Amino acid sequence: MSSSTSAAAAEFARRRQSPVQKIQHLLHGHPWLSPLFLLVLTFVIFSILNPRFASPNAQSLLLQQVAVVACLAIGQTLVILTAGIDLSVGAITILAMMVMASLAADQGVPGLLAILIGIALAVGAGFLNGFLVTRVGLPPFIVTLGTLSIFTAIALLYSGGSSIQNNRLPDIINVTGESFSVGPFRVTVGVLMVLALYCIVGFALTQTAWGRHIFAVGDDAESARLSGVASKRILLSVYTVAGLIYGFAAWIQIGRAGSATANGIPDANLDSITAVVIGGTSLFGGRGGLIGSLLGALIVGSFTLGLSLAGVDQQWRLFAIGVLVIVAVSVDQWIRKVKA
Repeated sequence: MSSSTSAAAAEFARRRQSPVQKIQHLLHGHPWLSPLFLLVLTFVIFSILNPRFASPNAQSLLLQQVAVVACLAIGQTLVILTAGIDLSVGAITILAMMVMASLAADQGVPGLLAILIGIALAVGAGFLNGFLVTRVGLPPFIVTLGTLSIFTAIALLYSGGSSIQNNRLPDIINVTGESFSVGPFRVTVGVLMVLALYCIVGFALTQTAWGRHIFAVGDDAESARLSGVASKRILLSVYTVAGLIYGFAAWIQIGRAGSATANGIPDANLDSITAVVIGGTSLFGGRGGLIGSLLGALIVGSFTLGLSLAGVDQQWRLFAIGVLVIVAVSVDQWIRKVKA
């Protein structure tokens, strides 16, 4: 069959698609469209319920609140794209955060060096996860469930369960919490760092061979291996890079909270996974992207802030987020059934 005949057949098949099938194909090719639509709809509804939601002050607060979760969602996206999952994101972040703060406040280590040591520790923790997955052959769920407890225990033992306030820390560690005006909005340095990380990792994911190999491994690791992709090396690099991202999240969290405490981000694991899933990244791997994860983090933050301004109880806010997750996974299952 000639190429012109194939193209004509494909065009004929496309024209015979129902509107629902066209939407299904569109979402399959652009997973970020559904969270974008949901974010716009969320903004409109909550602005109607309470006009304060659309105010610059409320939106500035929203950006600051979602910065850490959005940062963690970068690493979580990379892992989920490979058909894995990371349950240790919060534990790694807390461990890196407590080490940074303790070294600077109690050991007299210069602020920049303390930050670098904390980030290096997070990279090592991510590498350990990747090593256990790729070299020992353990499932990602089991590995990160185990290291979740291990890293949490180490952080508690190291810190003694105490908090370190920002007045005991050097300026360079607190700098991520400093804010400045951008028109009517207040933006923190931490928010800018998160956006920069999205640009850098997003470029690597979409414009480099490394990024293409991540999608290939997530879609079918064995086929990728047979095609010449070093699947285990890619997986190891993904978990290591994720650890690097969590290290930056630890730095941002100190500035955001104004302190370092082992109980600072108790819902980090669930929130990061929720943002990625709502953002359209498939839990089965091979499909998704960082734009959707950023939108997902904003959606979760918008629901939390919007429902709070509307006077809705905390229990119903959790209920709404749970419904969002189930709907997002259901939509993903439906999109995965698309026929070429």
